[in-house]
Amino acid sequence: MTTNQGARAARPGRALAWIVGLAMTGLVFDGYDLVVYGTVVSTFLRDPSQLGPVTPAIAGALGSYALIGVLVGALLAGSVGDLIGRRRVMLASYAWFSLGMAACALADSASLFGWMRFATGLGIGALLATTAALISEYAPPGRKNLYNALTYSGIPLGSVLAAALAIALLEHIGWRGMFWIGALPLVTLLPLAFFKMPESVLWLKSRGRHEEAARVAAKFGLDPAAPVAPAAAPAAAGKPGYAGLFGAGYRVPTLLLGGMSAMGLLLVYSLNTWLPELMLRAGFNAKGSLSFLLVLNGGSLFGGLLASRVADRFGPKPVVAASFTLGALAIVTLTLHLPLAVLLAVVALVGLGTSGTQTLIYGFVANYYRTNVRAAGVAWCAGFGRLGGVAGPMLGGLLVGGGLALDAVFQILAGLAVLGVCLTLLVPVARRTEPPQVPAASRVA
Repeated sequence: MTTNQGARAARPGRALAWIVGLAMTGLVFDGYDLVVYGTVVSTFLRDPSQLGPVTPAIAGALGSYALIGVLVGALLAGSVGDLIGRRRVMLASYAWFSLGMAACALADSASLFGWMRFATGLGIGALLATTAALISEYAPPGRKNLYNALTYSGIPLGSVLAAALAIALLEHIGWRGMFWIGALPLVTLLPLAFFKMPESVLWLKSRGRHEEAARVAAKFGLDPAAPVAPAAAPAAAGKPGYAGLFGAGYRVPTLLLGGMSAMGLLLVYSLNTWLPELMLRAGFNAKGSLSFLLVLNGGSLFGGLLASRVADRFGPKPVVAASFTLGALAIVTLTLHLPLAVLLAVVALVGLGTSGTQTLIYGFVANYYRTNVRAAGVAWCAGFGRLGGVAGPMLGGLLVGGGLALDAVFQILAGLAVLGVCLTLLVPVARRTEPPQVPAASRVA
């Protein structure tokens, strides 16, 4: 191999590292947003001087407002991302949700806080809907589930960060300071992504922008001559976006995948919103209850990465089903009277079976659809799935406010995980409609 060939061979790895690193960092702040509200909800419940009187029902509703925004943002971004490209939507999302977090920090009433949470959710939903589509179009063949899991590990990593910062800083900077931290991407991530985040070569080719695709491919070390299969071209593939998503061949899988995501996110958001409060009521102190949140998301981070390697070998469907099953069993185990060390280990398994499962679902969906409906497919998964996310904090609020026993709460959540298993097993096998985009370096002898 010549020196020039060696230099060219190194470029795709560096480019992919930038793409995955920036995308993962964006999702770190999504994960931070996911958990930061759960770390402060007990403050709102016990201190009416913050936002006014907040009951468990109001707290559940406030937790759901952001998720309604995520639902709307994700569904809108699905069509927009397939029309104007992945890069533009992602840059706009970084700016939007950063400003939303800053506005939350300034809110002085429960109603204003709720509206600002909704606005923040719009940007997060658009980001979630677009990130998996971009990563799946740059990831090497045979490692797509791994790269999606690496990217989406940003969500549990951000969740761990939120819990850890709350343990260390909440009593010093208050809940407003926690939300100001969530606004940092505006001055950190956004400038870097503007210069380092490329548009998808496959998307450019699917829109007929071949010269631009060649320039991006050359800059990032991809093979500019790699063909786009007929299925990726709108004229030959049928309609792009949501019209194609609900066309013949995709209609039933789309409904099932949306249901899977809804069950996964219902579990994720109910636990991340209410686990600290449930553990407070079980007799743990404030920092101890936040530690359960830290372990929950730590389990989802490392477990999701390990499960993604298995998914690349055996396919994502059986691994997602097994992960849901593990989550159900672990949640039921929480009803037993266990020593603290064992209880923490079980909570880590709950994290793998809930947030870790959701990470696998995003990779499953992103690789299930052809290019010209991929962003819409991920948007549907992130958007429709948010119906479960919206229901999660509300469900927890109803169960806690209704005085239901702790064991009964966990048993209900375990039953929902079993429903997720059933939906996963019903998803038909995906049909391969197009070859993957491969780095030019992989073609060098």
